[in-house]
Amino acid sequence: MRIVHQDNKKGIVELLPETLDDLWHLSHLIEPGDLLSARTTRRIQDTTGERLRSDRGIKKTFFMGIRVENIKFHKYTGKLRATGVIEKGPEDLVPLGSHHTLDLKLKNPVKIQKEKWSRWHRKRIKYSVKASKIPRALVVVIEDDMADIGILRQYGVEYYGPIIGGISGKRMIQKNRDQIIKKFYDDIARTITNFEEIEGIVIAGPGFGKNDFYQYMEQKYPEISKISILESTGAGGRAGIHEVLQKGIMEDMATEGRIAQEMKAVADILQEIGKSSNLVTYGKREVETAAQAGAVKLLLVIDKLVREEDVEKIMNTTENLGGKVMVISSEHDGGKQLSALGGMAGLLRYGLGK
Repeated sequence: MRIVHQDNKKGIVELLPETLDDLWHLSHLIEPGDLLSARTTRRIQDTTGERLRSDRGIKKTFFMGIRVENIKFHKYTGKLRATGVIEKGPEDLVPLGSHHTLDLKLKNPVKIQKEKWSRWHRKRIKYSVKASKIPRALVVVIEDDMADIGILRQYGVEYYGPIIGGISGKRMIQKNRDQIIKKFYDDIARTITNFEEIEGIVIAGPGFGKNDFYQYMEQKYPEISKISILESTGAGGRAGIHEVLQKGIMEDMATEGRIAQEMKAVADILQEIGKSSNLVTYGKREVETAAQAGAVKLLLVIDKLVREEDVEKIMNTTENLGGKVMVISSEHDGGKQLSALGGMAGLLRYGLGK
């Protein structure tokens, strides 16, 4: 993300999204009631004369401002759409007051005007700008003749695979088996090299397949092996990827490790709950009580709740009294677990009496 222009007096920030992660950040910055301006394309029909049925009009591109009513991020298609009432634009091309949907795209500046920018809005912008400079990482989990890949994005894990090796049992002729294994490893390597700006890779799995793959990479793809580390897991597939993230390995690699941090933090909360500990609390009312008492050491809040005014007050109270706040993405498994706890949970400095 890049800040193009900022006018604090008018409450305007113009941002340039450069990655899919940036569009996700924008989906949480833009809210109903904001005035959102961006370049858009509309098909304009000639109304001056008799229009032919086959005449679909001419596409024209121009800047348009809408008062946002709804915002939706589609992570699987990489699209961010905002719908609202048109307030700004060339009046000869668009009727002010009508509805329009803006498709917010990469490399296309977006101007957001709010009545009030909260400290959490500012923090998200600051983080998104900083995060754009952090190298990306991925996890490859190999179990027998199957490989799964997870790319760490700022909002969650993007899964690819499984890649199937087709390696059969012991009766296969050794020569054929070696060729199939080689093709399997080449397929994994080619998939990895298709991803841009990857500077950290964890090769993991429950057996010896990960070691064999790593040795093959050292011989045939040294550029991959140089940025890779090995890690054992108890499971394969997506469960293995999840296990790697909970171990906190990605943080040590100095790559994009935010999701790993989030999942580990949620795991810590669940562990305390499992022990029936008095050093954990969850649910909005319970967390608010603990925050006001200055007892919250770490507050976890699901991203969907940050827009709520009472939740923002709890977050501010926690920070003002020395606690740390972590906003958790609702897109990964850890976020779904936090949502099941009411969307808020806190690790406490000391237990509170019943």
